[in-house]
Amino acid sequence: MMNIVKTTDGSSLNLALEGRLDTTTAPHLEAELKKSLNGVTALNLDFEKLEYLSSAGLRVLMSAQKVMNRQGEMVVRHVNETIMEIFEVTGFVDILTIE
Repeated sequence: MMNIVKTTDGSSLNLALEGRLDTTTAPHLEAELKKSLNGVTALNLDFEKLEYLSSAGLRVLMSAQKVMNRQGEMVVRHVNETIMEIFEVTGFVDILTIE
């Protein structure tokens, strides 16, 4: 189960993810990004309430990063230790901007 709390501010899009980003919920985030990223120059992902991240979730983050490389920047905030470990093991720390 995952919740996405979406707020926009001009060309900034903020998505706060709550719960689990896995095989079941990744398509939900992917669809949200597909319909929302047009014209966005700053994508902020808030992982404060994200408990779990699977490889399916990583794939969605990777494609979002590719889009944002072309049109602006993407920042991932409030990453907990568990998810930071996943980012480190997978090399995503070198790909993502994590604050």
